[in-house]
Parts: sequence; C-alpha cells; structure tokens
Amino acid sequence: MNLPNLLSLIRILLIPLFVLVFYIPAPGMHLACAVIFGLAGITDWLDGYLARKWNQATPFGAFIDPVADKLMVAVALVLLVDRYPHAWFVLPAAALVGREIVVSALREWMAELGKRASVAVSYVGKVKTAMQMIALLVLLGTQESWEWLVTIGVVCLYVAAVLTLWSMWAYLKAAWPDLQQGMDKR
Repeated sequence: MNLPNLLSLIRILLIPLFVLVFYIPAPGMHLACAVIFGLAGITDWLDGYLARKWNQATPFGAFIDPVADKLMVAVALVLLVDRYPHAWFVLPAAALVGREIVVSALREWMAELGKRASVAVSYVGKVKTAMQMIALLVLLGTQESWEWLVTIGVVCLYVAAVLTLWSMWAYLKAAWPDLQQGMDKR
C-alpha cells in the first residue's frame, strides 16, 4: 500500500460521510458537502500526480483510482437527483452515469483484446470531467434558493452531458471495427 493508493481508498471512505452530510438538515451543510466533494477531487488529482512523480503506479492503483472517481461522481449525481427530481435534471445525470458504464465496459472489453489504447482518455473526456466537477461542486454547494448559482451549475452539467455523449461516440467510433468484427462472428 502506497500513498497514492491510500488516497484513492480515502476517496471511497469519504462517500458515507458525504451522503450523511448531504442529508443533515442544518445551516451550512450544503457547503460542507461541497467541501467533502472538493477534497475528494483534490485527492483524485494528487494520487495520480504522486503515483507518476514517485513512480508508484500499481495494478491496484490503476483499478481503484477510476472506481473511486466513478463512485463519488455517481453518488453525487444520485444525491442531486434527489434534490432536483425533475426531468430537466435527471436527463443529464442519466447521460453522465450511462456513459461511464458504457465506456468502462468498452475499455474493459478492448483491454481484453489488447487494444485499450484505442479508447484511452481523450482531451474531450478531460474537459467533460472538468465541467462535470464544476457543475457538481456548484450544485452541491448551493441552496435551491440561490437560483443564479443553480443555473450556472445546471448549465455546466448540460455542457458536461453533451461532452460526455460526444466522447462516448468518439470511443465507440474508435472501437467500432472491433465491435463490428465481434458481431460478424455471431
């Protein structure tokens, strides 16, 4: 166990605290919730940076880091769907979660074929992640009565959703020859 892997595990361990704080009906809890989510985001950046800088990348780290990221984001989206139970909010949230499932499965399948590099993280995927994190931080840290901030968060969420669908399409397009070959064999 090294520090980068420990940081990924801490991100997972923060999830129950994150959920608990989200539902505490006390003033300022929305900000505390955003701080916990932001701390998780910092550990995501830091674990990757340290693993590369200290040459401590491990198979376990390669597994646990994306799992921790996707768990934290999925839980944040589920909590926010509870806060904003409207189709206008559920649609981008579902697109973000759905894309993560599709792309994760696609990457796993392509890795089995020895072609994981063809579905490596793209620039669009990185921009999507940045917009998604901004949206989630803003939406977690605001109250529904702060309409202008909620609007900014929702706009960022929609931008992230459009980018997520675009990047998913790009990954599927890159993998299409292999997917089509698999269908032809059936």
